[in-house]
Amino acid sequence: MTLFVGPDGHERCKWSGSAPEFLDYHDTEWGFPVVDDTRLFEKLCLESFQSGLSWRTILNKREGFRRAFDGFDAAKVARYDDADVARLLADASIVRHRGKIEAVINNAQRALEMVESEGSLARFLWQYEPADDEVAEPQTQSTSASSVALSKELKRRGWKFVGPTTVFAFMQAMGLINDHSHGCVRRDAAEKARADFKRP
Repeated sequence: MTLFVGPDGHERCKWSGSAPEFLDYHDTEWGFPVVDDTRLFEKLCLESFQSGLSWRTILNKREGFRRAFDGFDAAKVARYDDADVARLLADASIVRHRGKIEAVINNAQRALEMVESEGSLARFLWQYEPADDEVAEPQTQSTSASSVALSKELKRRGWKFVGPTTVFAFMQAMGLINDHSHGCVRRDAAEKARADFKRP
């Protein structure tokens, strides 16, 4: 796989060089394991907004999304009403898509149910971390058996805009798999972070 040579001379995943704002995201976030429920919920929401769009669009609007959705505090978002939907549809700092906005509110309600039944969002989601022998070569697929299974279970529990491709992108980003390219300067760091990570 072709790699991108960063400004420091080190090779990285090719996609990290396709936009200036990708480099820091790639180096400090993507592929590093996350246990915080708010960050996990935020990422599921942002991946659902990305559907049909580019991640660059979403990443550039991430701070806008955070302001608009109360920092993705599920307890707050779950209480949003029609006035909040109207407010969000008028907010140019986010992607104004009624279906996706309403899905975030719905999913916040479902997330609270999950915390009640499972103990935490993290505890539920990390059950779908695939075994090492189930992980394909880096960045060679856009879905997996694990993402299909997680998507199916989320939908069964009433979540929306959580298809297998959306869920796979979430799993890549939140460190449920290490999908950094072989030869990427951040692959070993992500792998160490995963090795040191205490599963919920």
